[in-house]
Amino acid sequence: MEVVVEFTKSAFRHGISTLKTKVHASAINAFPEKYVVIGFDRAGNPLEVMYNPIDANTINVFHAMKVRKSFIVQLNL
Repeated sequence: MEVVVEFTKSAFRHGISTLKTKVHASAINAFPEKYVVIGFDRAGNPLEVMYNPIDANTINVFHAMKVRKSFIVQLNL
């Protein structure tokens, strides 16, 4: 089954356009139905990407930027 990825305009606000490698994915405790993926872009820069599921086959990416230190600490990475 293929997953459809939708993007809101805000996902590109920080200039991020690709996520090449996923290292960590988890739910965001304070926000039900929101998830964070920590990974790297093609240049090897660490990124945080946040999304929420729309249905069983669709996710909506609403945030992408260079990973913040607070996420690294919070997720014990």
